[in-house]
Amino acid sequence: MKGLYAIVDTKLLAARGMDPIAYGRALVEVRPAALQVRAKDVSAREILAILRALGPMCRQLGVPLVANDRADLAALAGCDAVHIGQEDLPYELVHRIAPQLKVGISTHDLVQLEKALAFKPTYIAYGPIFDTATKSNADPSVGLEGLRQASAITRAAGVPLVAIGGITLSRIPELAPYADACAVIGDLFLPGATLADVVARARAFQAALAGDAGDGAGAAEARP
Repeated sequence: MKGLYAIVDTKLLAARGMDPIAYGRALVEVRPAALQVRAKDVSAREILAILRALGPMCRQLGVPLVANDRADLAALAGCDAVHIGQEDLPYELVHRIAPQLKVGISTHDLVQLEKALAFKPTYIAYGPIFDTATKSNADPSVGLEGLRQASAITRAAGVPLVAIGGITLSRIPELAPYADACAVIGDLFLPGATLADVVARARAFQAALAGDAGDGAGAAEARP
């Protein structure tokens, strides 16, 4: 896993008047490291419909489709993986429900990280690195030093590390040495942006994470 971990957050998209399926399909064209559907404010039926709509294109382009929290819906929709947090179903139960699914685990301190590594997950998400506005009651930010420590541990274990929380395009150069991928919600879809702007910004994130920001990243950073 390397690059942009793009998140389709239904709450943000509803506030911006954007269809989550159209948004997800546009992001898949950029071929991010993964595409996660994060839908905490809609029904299970709606989540399943979104996942099933995005699945064929994700499979065609080789982009892992990840469901947030819901292992049952991930399995029904044929997703590649499910992402679980510290307050979601435990790994053991997720694996029992849907053994075919890969699993990513959110962690917020080094104790949680070490515990999660014991399960040999597909990836570990760590953070928030910076303060975030897209999650209520967020854990304290760990900063770059916290990310550096987590990186040393996960790389020794051979597990990819996804940086989460407050990630912006301008901060990618300082994050890239320590994170295999960066999860982004708000800074991917800036206020007033069009879907074309989102795609351009996603490409800029991909380029920056590959160590080649170039003119594309600068142009995307300048967009409203």
